[in-house]
Amino acid sequence: MKSCIETERLILREMIPSDDAGMFELDSNLEVHRFLGQKPVQHIAESRLMIQNLRKQYADNGIGRWAVILKETNEFIGWSGIKLITDSINNHQNFYEIGYRFIQKHWGKGYATEAGLAFVDFAFNEIKADALYAYADSSNVDSRHILEKIGMRYVNSFEYEGEEHVWYGLKNPNL
Repeated sequence: MKSCIETERLILREMIPSDDAGMFELDSNLEVHRFLGQKPVQHIAESRLMIQNLRKQYADNGIGRWAVILKETNEFIGWSGIKLITDSINNHQNFYEIGYRFIQKHWGKGYATEAGLAFVDFAFNEIKADALYAYADSSNVDSRHILEKIGMRYVNSFEYEGEEHVWYGLKNPNL
């Protein structure tokens, strides 16, 4: 498996322990968690544990969420990537899900779309996934717009963890 993907402005790579400060900046922001149950982390130890869990996904599944680094500054600006979901969500199980989360000051600059397009390509051409799925809080208009920009199509609405969510899918055009 690749351990790094480069786009025009970004380096996408596996998360490493020294990403802890960036992860803490990201996940301690209440606005970042507005559509994620409003449960921001309180201590950097929580971010370190999250990085450990991500690294376990790499070992167990060969994929997971990767750090997104801004080439120009070498700054951690968030994460993006493909995750194997083994739980049942919206009548799907054992599926590949694409996701992203960025530090608020980096919103609105096209980074989620740029990283998302790279991971769609990675999923279909490297992993050879049959399909990719994503879900978001139905009120998260910005996230839904990003999913559509990377080629995902709305499938349905469903309840998840007591909230209304939307489900998006994209089939591998190579199969």
